[in-house]
Amino acid sequence: MSSTPMLVPTRIVLHQISRVLEVEFGDGFVFRLPTEFLRVYSPSAEVKGHGPGQEVLQVGKRDVTIVAIEQVGHYAIQPTFSDGHVSGIFSWDLLYRLGREQDTLWTDYLARLDAAGASRDEASSKANGLASAARGCGQPASAAPPAVNPTFGAELSRKRN
Repeated sequence: MSSTPMLVPTRIVLHQISRVLEVEFGDGFVFRLPTEFLRVYSPSAEVKGHGPGQEVLQVGKRDVTIVAIEQVGHYAIQPTFSDGHVSGIFSWDLLYRLGREQDTLWTDYLARLDAAGASRDEASSKANGLASAARGCGQPASAAPPAVNPTFGAELSRKRN
């Protein structure tokens, strides 16, 4: 059993214009996680694969947004992304780890994109023949995500900044 108490966010705010999810934890850490970063590091099988070495490089996600967020029990959130991706469940521990390791993870992602000759921009990725990976979840490009109110409890709010 761990001697460290589970970290639980004290505040979660989705900033729509800047496309950032701000997560504040009880230990004083506040992380500003861009929606693109969350999308490319989604814990879903589509991104992670079903085992080591099966990860799928996410391309063309620069303009992705979060259109809805649902709370999952008392341990996680499940965002709906504008590209139709809905299967990633972000536990509190994962959000904390992503916040703490954001700089390293982002640098690694950019290096993997470069090595693959891929882009953060959807148009460039389509030109490189990576259109199916750029859409996500096997959804057609025209598939619209469901309109769901992203506010739950007092912990999550949306701001237009």
